[in-house]
Amino acid sequence: MEPIKVQSEGGLNVTLTIRLLMHGKVQTHEFKLKGETVKKMREDSGARINISEGNCPERIVTITGPTDAIFKAFAMIAYKFEEDIINSMSNSPATSKPPVTLRLVVPASQCGSLIGKGGSKIKEMRESTGAQVQVAGDMLPNSTERAVTISGAPEAIIQCVKQICVVLLESPPKGATIPYRPKPASTPVIFSGGQVRADPLGASTANLSLLLQHQPLPVSVAPAAGLDASNQASTHELTIPNDLIGCIIGRQGTKINEIRQMSGAQIKIANAMEGSSERQITITGTPANISLAQYLINARSEIMRGGM
Repeated sequence: MEPIKVQSEGGLNVTLTIRLLMHGKVQTHEFKLKGETVKKMREDSGARINISEGNCPERIVTITGPTDAIFKAFAMIAYKFEEDIINSMSNSPATSKPPVTLRLVVPASQCGSLIGKGGSKIKEMRESTGAQVQVAGDMLPNSTERAVTISGAPEAIIQCVKQICVVLLESPPKGATIPYRPKPASTPVIFSGGQVRADPLGASTANLSLLLQHQPLPVSVAPAAGLDASNQASTHELTIPNDLIGCIIGRQGTKINEIRQMSGAQIKIANAMEGSSERQITITGTPANISLAQYLINARSEIMRGGM
């Protein structure tokens, strides 16, 4: 397969969605209302831009369109944030201008590709664009997504976003993606026992996770699609290399407990066998529980492989 290239003109003949995570009512209020900022950005870029509603400390900004429209919208957002920083400095004793910082929301299964073997890809992005890029080690609450933080001058951020899009288009998400939604506790995605409800909100937000829009089934709904097919418990076994087992268990068992809680499955890790380079993991639960647990374990493994 030939690598996908992002061109400065003409772009890619694909439509994609990028999600930005914003903190605080002040930031989203200014971004939303000052001079009808979002309306102008929509018109000038050709991208669809929406800001999530609700009384949450965080908001999701969803940007959808062809790649050229996405990059134009990102450029406008980056320059708008820089303008806000400069304006805020006029009433501040600070002398050095802080960098523009944006946070993307990316499926955990794609983060390994962003990091690259031994951190090679993320290092290449930093060096070629001048932007600082950091991939969060933990998933966002009640989701299988991670935050990717980009800091720097607007020009550096724009170039970095282009490179990130290329990587994500070349390495689509694996398995099910549960998108991060900063919603009140009254509308949870994951319930006790690991059950996933395909609520109306789930259907409308299923395509908001940096996924190509031509996929036949939104992957975030995939665990729920087969939820009622069978509730009978079964067992699945898989093997994991010894050098990855520590990252799956986590410090004092934090990671494996997180996977148990999110999936609702029982997970047992066998003791190390003398002379064996692998450990056996036994997963017990409904088919949906097992599928989600297996995905979360594989996603964790991919992240650590990318960082080696």
